[in-house]
Amino acid sequence: MSTADQRLLVRVARLYHEDGLSQPQIAAQLTLSQAKVSRLLKQAVTEGVVRITINPPAGLNISLEEELRQRFGLAEAIVVDASDDDEVSLMHALGSAAALHIETTVRSRDVVGISSWSSTLLATVNAMRPVRSAEGVTVVQTLGGVGDPGAEVYATELTRRMARLLHGSPVFLPVPGIVGSSEARRILEDDEFVSRASSLFPKLTVALAGIGALEPSPLLAQSGNVFDPSELDELGARGAVGDVCLRFFDAEGNEVLGGLRDRVIGVSLDQIRAVPRSIAVAGGARKVNAIRGALTGRLVTCLVTDRTTAETLVDTA
Repeated sequence: MSTADQRLLVRVARLYHEDGLSQPQIAAQLTLSQAKVSRLLKQAVTEGVVRITINPPAGLNISLEEELRQRFGLAEAIVVDASDDDEVSLMHALGSAAALHIETTVRSRDVVGISSWSSTLLATVNAMRPVRSAEGVTVVQTLGGVGDPGAEVYATELTRRMARLLHGSPVFLPVPGIVGSSEARRILEDDEFVSRASSLFPKLTVALAGIGALEPSPLLAQSGNVFDPSELDELGARGAVGDVCLRFFDAEGNEVLGGLRDRVIGVSLDQIRAVPRSIAVAGGARKVNAIRGALTGRLVTCLVTDRTTAETLVDTA
């Protein structure tokens, strides 16, 4: 390239990037065609005369989110700056980020499944604002109430609130999340209203769920936790690291079979894995192994988590 050509290249680049002139304005000022101005601008980038850098605003973790997406095959990752020292504050931060994501991505006629008992989902619903851009949304409860009878009321209200915020229709799963026997589960699943909810599980277009560690969360424990310590010990011995909707899985995301599995009324892991947009809201050191297992097993397509957890996941993947 001649010195004259180099000089023209630099001049065009400065007029565009430093002076803020448009391509037609540069073409008129230098008596060039607009096509030539466009070619020169592309050439300036190719030859390193212009170097484009992106500086995200403080608080955004774009590079870390991209690394999570690539490492685990996620469609979306949202990483928030939040301390994991205080679990309540962490839940609020994760819930706010998840709420914004749902508000901006929900579509008309989506069938949205929501797990009934999760600290992060409670925080998400609490942070959400009404969404008026979508129509005909159905919100389905994907897990029965967990724990004492009051938990069923809680689960129903969470589903109802989500439906109200999305201007949609709620479909409830009016049963306990865990029953005393597999026979009791089969009887309850034949109920008309239970069948109506479960028939929508294969039709979910969005699933919202927390990821639980093998050790019950404080919220679940306060609910009248129905897990017997011996059952949790058995699950741990079989390799369980966490659960989604009380469906326990190992470090590879494979379902761990056991007596508890036959007593759960709710969506299955295979049904969750088949949902086009499955959003998990989870973070904190206590849940790292569970989150990694869920990601490895492709149980979710979108993860909302905190920076420390994301860095640990990436470093140990």
